[in-house]
Amino acid sequence: MDLTVNEQRFMELMKEQNAYKEALTVLQWDSHTQMPPGGVDSRADVTGILSAKLQESETSDRMKDMIEEMKAVSENEFILQAAEECNRIYEKSRKIPNDRYRQYVTLCSKSEAVWGEARKTDDFKLFEPYLQQIVSFNREFADRWGYEGHPYNALLDNHEPGVKVDMLDEVFPALQQSLTGLIEQVKASPLKADTSLLTVPFPATRQKAFCEALLERIGYRFSDGRLDTSAHPYSFAINQQDVRLSTKYDENDFRTSVFSAIHEGGHALYEQNIARRLQGTPLSAASSMGMHESQSLYWEVFVAADRGFWETNYDWFREFSPSHFRSVAFDDFYLALHDVQASLIRIDADPLTYPMHIMMRYELEKGLMTGDLNAAELPGAWNEQMEKHLGIIPQTDRDGVLQDIHWSSGDFGYFPSYALGYLYAAQLHHSMQNEIPFSSCVQENDFLPVRQWFTDHIHQYGKTKRPLELLREATSEELNPRYLIDFYTKKYGAIYQF
Repeated sequence: MDLTVNEQRFMELMKEQNAYKEALTVLQWDSHTQMPPGGVDSRADVTGILSAKLQESETSDRMKDMIEEMKAVSENEFILQAAEECNRIYEKSRKIPNDRYRQYVTLCSKSEAVWGEARKTDDFKLFEPYLQQIVSFNREFADRWGYEGHPYNALLDNHEPGVKVDMLDEVFPALQQSLTGLIEQVKASPLKADTSLLTVPFPATRQKAFCEALLERIGYRFSDGRLDTSAHPYSFAINQQDVRLSTKYDENDFRTSVFSAIHEGGHALYEQNIARRLQGTPLSAASSMGMHESQSLYWEVFVAADRGFWETNYDWFREFSPSHFRSVAFDDFYLALHDVQASLIRIDADPLTYPMHIMMRYELEKGLMTGDLNAAELPGAWNEQMEKHLGIIPQTDRDGVLQDIHWSSGDFGYFPSYALGYLYAAQLHHSMQNEIPFSSCVQENDFLPVRQWFTDHIHQYGKTKRPLELLREATSEELNPRYLIDFYTKKYGAIYQF
């Protein structure tokens, strides 16, 4: 790429800012996978300092001048796109005083560790004051950023630009109604899954070996990544050549590690296939968290839970698993994988009930942001929403309000991306099937055409296009929830014979 002297200076400034981002991501990975408990306070201070330095650079007069110059004189489309994204960051970040931002980042870093201890000891009161402060900060930030309509729109914009509360309030109830109908049909089926077939001792070392082999099979490059263990599965994209994953292991239920590993692997495939020309700039990131989730959920639900996938790979799975599975018939195994039951834990939920977990969190977050709900009331409100959406009530906060790390990290406005990810994935899947022989690819373990389709239509663009723009260009229509319902109706209708 031929650049003028000033364009090169602009690139250097972006690379300088990116260096802070990479360092912070490494620190985050270490905090979740390696750091001893005694390092929490010091790590929080370091994270706060580096985050504040990054914000200073992003909102500096130097950056402002560079943006204005690039927009005025550059004729390079890539530079103009980068300048536009830097301007978006500048306009948003400059509204938050640097000292307030540093306090917030430090608080979140400490909060994650406190959340971990609170979850382990089932002690919400330990976490409550941290959560209350984080909620207060997010309300303040929403006011500083400004918004139209609901204050939650300001937070949605951080994770899903272009999506508003009005849209979600229309889509989510319709989705819930359709899923509830499907769940009732599954319950009425004479076929009943025996999940005890799956919950047998399975050493973590063998699970990890299978997870690594599975990730390699779908195309994750271990030369540019690694698989670690953490309390909550994660993907950590430092850059395209360093995308790290983590999962967790239940030695009595292999599904926990295997499906979370392939879920995080879907995130990683997105990050590893963003165009290299974007690296070192704020454009080298996913279009949105919903589009990111569409990739992880696609590999988890549309590929790794596909009947053809397991027909091809069941004997291979048996090479890693305990001898018990040699006597489990394939149809019984596949039915057990698709058991539909209301469950307490979101990440263990089946695809039909999973969106219910998201929609209840969405309602709680809106209440927290308007002030209709406060942190102290959250455990009770959580249990009410669980009963409303799933018909069950947690007996402990560990299995309820304390189960997710997101709020301790300050990720408000993030949860809707999980449900949107399902909707995006189904719509993209419909279009993909019109262009490549998906079923044959899965049955033959030939995932290159699938990866290439996503790279061509989604991955390569990074943040140069918004999520609804990518969806529209890839599928020739706006967001259409019908594709997800049709997919589930066909899939579960075949399994449960309705």
